[in-house]
Amino acid sequence: MNENNSFLVKNLGAIIGIIIGLILACTRLYRVVIVIMAVVGGAYLGKYIQYNKEEAKDKVKKFIDKL
Repeated sequence: MNENNSFLVKNLGAIIGIIIGLILACTRLYRVVIVIMAVVGGAYLGKYIQYNKEEAKDKVKKFIDKL
């Protein structure tokens, strides 16, 4: 009994994540989550580029030169 309880305590986050993932997959809410992640990612990228213009320009130039 103690071993089972210890397993649940150690892996509670993973178990909750699996349950949430299954609920999202079954209800097709993952589409909404993907859109929200894309919006937040785009906002973060825009903020990063705004505050680090020179560094971002250098990274883009290096990337283009590799192509």
